[in-house]
Amino acid sequence: MSLHNKIYFASDFHLGVSNYQLSREREIKVVQWLDSIKEDAAELYLVGDVFDFWFEYKHAVPRGFVRFLGKLAELADAGVKITMFKGNHDMWMFGYLTQEIGAEIISDELIIERNGKRFYIHHGDGLGPGDNKYKMLKKIFRSRLCQWLFARIHPNLGIGVAQLWSGHSRIAGMKKETFVSSQHEWLVTYSKEKLAEEHFDYFVFGHRHLPLDIKLSESSRYINLGEWINYCSYAVFDGEEMHLEYFSV
Repeated sequence: MSLHNKIYFASDFHLGVSNYQLSREREIKVVQWLDSIKEDAAELYLVGDVFDFWFEYKHAVPRGFVRFLGKLAELADAGVKITMFKGNHDMWMFGYLTQEIGAEIISDELIIERNGKRFYIHHGDGLGPGDNKYKMLKKIFRSRLCQWLFARIHPNLGIGVAQLWSGHSRIAGMKKETFVSSQHEWLVTYSKEKLAEEHFDYFVFGHRHLPLDIKLSESSRYINLGEWINYCSYAVFDGEEMHLEYFSV
């Protein structure tokens, strides 16, 4: 008898980058991982940039990813609660994935408590000091006017332009991010500021593209989920502790 008692976290699959073949290979690996957790997963949190681009037109969504979406539907039908966060690459998720697989869509941060542990979860984009240009662009891209205007563009053109834009992103080159020190990690700085306001056992982010597990205090940790182009990293909470792990086949 299976025991569904674990909570899984992953982010930054970037399905769609950098070409069809590499994206398909990554999708297969993600599906294999999802299949491996289906026997003990109670909840699944996908913390943004699942897709390298996503926009839900009224009658169309980007093509592809059918194996991934089918596996999510299978998990949902088995009773796994699925929560998906908007990232900077897939911020235009609206109601399609909620309707089709029952996923809860989170626009910004989510605070949860499980088994006495408090979690602060966010994709990580636009937080902390600096990056003012992106913070301004995020407000524009998330505005209803911008979304309405983009929806007026034919999908062939709109998705094509978005794919060209994504081709210049820092993940498109498939290079590994590097770690200098915790003092240089802006999400660590942000987490410490939040921790000064209220206690969280775990701060969970994506976006950084580097798997990290950093102790903030005696009872609080910062965990970055990494990405699935170079690391295939994820985190799992077993009811007592949270661990950063790596998937391999």
